[in-house]
Amino acid sequence: MPARPSAPPQPFRWSLATSAGAGPDRLGALTEGAPPAKLGYLPALTECAAKVLARSDGADLCFVGRSLDSMYDLLTGAFEGSSWQGRLLRLPVSCTGERGWTPAVRARFREHLAAAGLDPYALARRRRPVALVDVVFGGSTFDTVHGALADWIGESREPWPVIRRKLRYVGVTQRGKTAPGHWRWQQDASRPWVRTLPAGQVVNVSLDPRTWSWFGDHQPKVHGSFPAVRWFDEDAAEPWYHPSLPAALAESLALVAAGRTRAVRDDLVRALGREPGFASRDVRAVAAALRRR
Repeated sequence: MPARPSAPPQPFRWSLATSAGAGPDRLGALTEGAPPAKLGYLPALTECAAKVLARSDGADLCFVGRSLDSMYDLLTGAFEGSSWQGRLLRLPVSCTGERGWTPAVRARFREHLAAAGLDPYALARRRRPVALVDVVFGGSTFDTVHGALADWIGESREPWPVIRRKLRYVGVTQRGKTAPGHWRWQQDASRPWVRTLPAGQVVNVSLDPRTWSWFGDHQPKVHGSFPAVRWFDEDAAEPWYHPSLPAALAESLALVAAGRTRAVRDDLVRALGREPGFASRDVRAVAAALRRR
C-alpha cells in the first residue's frame, strides 16, 4: 500500500457540528452583528439535496468548490450522529480549466484529490461509490476534475473497470426547459469522457434560477475562492476574516441547525420517496439513516 501523502494547505473552514471539538459554541463573537439568517430557499434546497442523494444512488458525496456549501451544511446537520456521518466530503478547490497549469500545479491538484480520497489507489478500493457534486453552468469544472483523474489513473495502472463503477458526477443546474431537445452539458459531443462511465452515473438536479444564482454567484461564503494561483500560498489555511463573515457563518449555522430538525429530515425522506431511485436498496438506506438519527 503506498504511503498517503500529507494534505496540502486548504481554505480554513470552521467546524459547525456540535459533535466536533470546535463546534458552533466556539464561534462566539464571530457572528455578532449578523442579521438573522433568511432561509427562504430552504424548501428548494431540501428537495434538491434529496434528489442529489437519490440520483447518486446513495453514494458518498464530495462537494467541489464552495458553491454548494449550503447543501453540505444542511446535510451535515441532518446526518449528524447517524451512520452517514463522515460520508460528506469536500474538494474545496476552484478548477474551471487547466490552461497554463505547470507540472507543479498539476501535482498539487493531485494532492488535493488525494486529500479528498480521490486518488486512484483509494478509488479502486472504495467500499462505496463517491459522487462529485457541484453547481454546473457549462461543465468545465467536471471536465478538469475528470481529465486529471483519467490521466492519473492511466499512469497508476489501477483498474479503470473497477474505478468507473465507483465514480459519479451530479451537476446542480438552473431549471429551464424540459423539452427532449434541450441542451444538457453532459450530452455535449465535446465530452467523450461522460460516455466512458456507466449510464446514469453523470446526472443533473435542477434548481430555480434565483436560488441557483444565490449559491453560485451572490451568497457570502465562510472562506475565499481557491483557484490554482493560490494553491501554493503559505497563508491558504488561515481563517478568512471579511465584512460578510458574520452573515456567512450565521447562515451556515442556521442551515446545520435546520438539518437537525425532525421537520427537515422528514422533508428529505419524503422527497427521496418521490424519486425513481428510491427503489434502490442504497437510497432506502439513506432514508433509514435520516429516520433513525
